[in-house]
Amino acid sequence: MNVAELTVRCLENEGVRVVFGLPGEENIDLMEALGDSGIRFVLVRHEQGAAFMADVFGRLTGRAGVCLSTLGPGATNLVTGVADAFLDRAPLVAITAQEPLARVHRESHQYLDIPELFQPITKWSARVEAPGAVSEVVRKAFKIAQTEKPGSTHIELPADVAEAPAEGRPIPWERTRRPSPDRPSLDRAAELIRGAERPLILVGNGAIRGRASEEVTRFAETLRIPVVETLMAKGAVSWESPMSRFALAHPSTDYEALGFAEADLVICLGYDLVEYDPEGWNPHRDRRIVHVDFTPAEVCEEYVPEVEIVADIRETVELLRGKSGPPKDTAGLRERRAGLAAELASEGTDRPGASDPRRILKRLRAGLRPDDLVISDVGAHKLWIGRYFPALQPNTVLVSNGLAAMGIALPGGVAAKLVEPDRRVVTVSGDGGFLMNVQELETARRERAPTVNVVLRDGGLGSIRLKQRARAGRTVGTEFGNPDVVRLAESFGARGLLASTPDEFAEALATALASGELTVIDVPVDYSASPF
Repeated sequence: MNVAELTVRCLENEGVRVVFGLPGEENIDLMEALGDSGIRFVLVRHEQGAAFMADVFGRLTGRAGVCLSTLGPGATNLVTGVADAFLDRAPLVAITAQEPLARVHRESHQYLDIPELFQPITKWSARVEAPGAVSEVVRKAFKIAQTEKPGSTHIELPADVAEAPAEGRPIPWERTRRPSPDRPSLDRAAELIRGAERPLILVGNGAIRGRASEEVTRFAETLRIPVVETLMAKGAVSWESPMSRFALAHPSTDYEALGFAEADLVICLGYDLVEYDPEGWNPHRDRRIVHVDFTPAEVCEEYVPEVEIVADIRETVELLRGKSGPPKDTAGLRERRAGLAAELASEGTDRPGASDPRRILKRLRAGLRPDDLVISDVGAHKLWIGRYFPALQPNTVLVSNGLAAMGIALPGGVAAKLVEPDRRVVTVSGDGGFLMNVQELETARRERAPTVNVVLRDGGLGSIRLKQRARAGRTVGTEFGNPDVVRLAESFGARGLLASTPDEFAEALATALASGELTVIDVPVDYSASPF
């Protein structure tokens, strides 16, 4: 047995089912070992796609997704996806190859110090320098990646180490139990909630990672406290709940519209500052805050909790529900929610040849089941999805809003179909983000991962164009041309459909979902009537 074979045994011990990657000369031994294992290797067309796939795999499963590359340019191509997992708190382990150790002290062909390069964008980055270390390195990489706050880790495996003889075995492991809340902090938080006249719950992605949606919903509905979600927590509380005030989407409007301006206490459940800057909902630094999360609060002038409960979110919320007193007076709650719901129900007006995004999203919601998965790319449409697309269950709308990297949706959809082959998966991209990783359509076709990919086409970088116009009344460097999206899809072996009106989109979506085929729907849109 060599080190590469032991490495693969360690991956199997961690429950790894699939590795996404693009191999090279320096990891031939590792590829041979994977070929003899029960792990599925998914060859991608660009390493960034592999990292995004591992990222989404981690978000959906709670177990680290694994991506693989060769040295040099292969490793640098992983960087954006690895960084996205780092800030989106998605467990991910990246494995890169390297020159033999005898060359790493000097200039060498394709040599870069990859562990050092990955250090700022991972929770831990290490090189396997001796055969006897591999079991510990792999176990540590997975343990750190999956421990709250989860994120990316990195292992470098030099070519000469990979082929060296090895002895040993994978290190056994068990899930670590999350701590229970301490009673003094619980009592103080309950006291603050009982004393608040206008409390508001802010739910972050940690509540979804902690599988706490049911408990958060019961807590809010029992005490009649309204709930706002971050984009990455969409669906933690169903938008059909009478306590839902929907999602934070834009700082310039949400402070007033969602009720933060009048709240005298904000109860933050699994909220992470990378999801949404607290300056947007606490600009005057005068909100009283209760922090409930797996880790202590970040130090920030706009986020200074009066009490921090560092513990399992689900258990904490259940215990708080019984300690926090009678339900709150809901006078005015229904009126505010009705006003928000009326705004979200508005459809806007199409212009010839281009649809208002609200009308497309309304038909997308109507065409999907509550448990179907929507993965949003990054761009102007992300704000519209955040504000106007209802999420009814947790982990049914995935949005990258930590790093907020364009290009994640299409490869993320491939990973989602491999995680849950029977689940219907729809990705939504702008024309900017879609073209960044369009090559993964070939991966989707080859791997039999038939997603429906909606491309909202406006011929430019919509969100930047909007901000440029607001600031200077013009745009600079944000306009571009597009290929024929339908024919491009067909060239990859996918079905291509054009939907020039909302009704045409509804028909195309129904056709695509019923067919079970890999499909791209080209939808011209008009973002000019932006509510943000």
